Amino acid sequence: MSTNSIITNTLSNTAQRFLDINNKRVGQSIERISFGTRVNRGADNVASLAVSESLRSDVRALRQGSRNLNDGISMINIIEGALNEQAGAFIRLKELATQGASGTIGQFERQTLQLEFSSLVAEIDRIAATTEFNGKTLLDGSLAQTVQASEQASVQIGVNSENASRINLNVELDLNASNSTKLGISNLSVTTTADAQKTLDQIDISLGSLNSTRGRTGALQNRFLKALGNLGVSIENLTAADSSIRDADIAEEIAQLTRNQIIAQASVSMVGQTNLSGQNLLNILQ
Repeated sequence: MSTNSIITNTLSNTAQRFLDINNKRVGQSIERISFGTRVNRGADNVASLAVSESLRSDVRALRQGSRNLNDGISMINIIEGALNEQAGAFIRLKELATQGASGTIGQFERQTLQLEFSSLVAEIDRIAATTEFNGKTLLDGSLAQTVQASEQASVQIGVNSENASRINLNVELDLNASNSTKLGISNLSVTTTADAQKTLDQIDISLGSLNSTRGRTGALQNRFLKALGNLGVSIENLTAADSSIRDADIAEEIAQLTRNQIIAQASVSMVGQTNLSGQNLLNILQ
């Protein structure tokens, strides 16, 4: 097709087409530098966008998992604090039982010992009934391993529904009701020497059970802290992977912008030059 036509200036059309292309390239470079990312929509790179979005969803889920773990740590701290107070009460109960096991005290003293003994047992029950986190009671047996599976509590830390993505509190803690009945001290007495001697033996057994529970609680605390550190590393690595896919190399983009601006300016000049080609035909007709 001839380019020397008065009606249709093919060279000008071609120059304008390339000018439009170059202007879009300049706009794309400006967009990438402004946003700081080279993949902003599916049209930029479909595969990269899909991978990036998947990584970002995992990062968001893991960050929520970290918050869940911190809540779990707070809950375990509350359990540990309550068990510690109960252990302190047990130590005093043993002290009272030791005093009551001696034949050197009178009846009035024994009644006073029993009064304090009963008061401490009641306090142990109160702690078991009122210790809670976000409205969930913790020492009433709801965290025991024997609780039905659908009613067990777990902390979600992973990105899917697999068992490895959560920590089952009932399995890890196996925390039976920490009250006087379950601990075997509800009917103990120090009103006689014989009763106080029997109470001493039972308190040792009950305190051993309580200490075992505290041991599992401490182990779970340590596990939560390790899991929290691992989540931090995973989030860091996934964020870095997403950055390598999506983030723009600013130095490269600025160089590309400069190149595209020069080409666009040249395209503008060429549009002007091609518009003069029709004038040459008019000169021939004169």
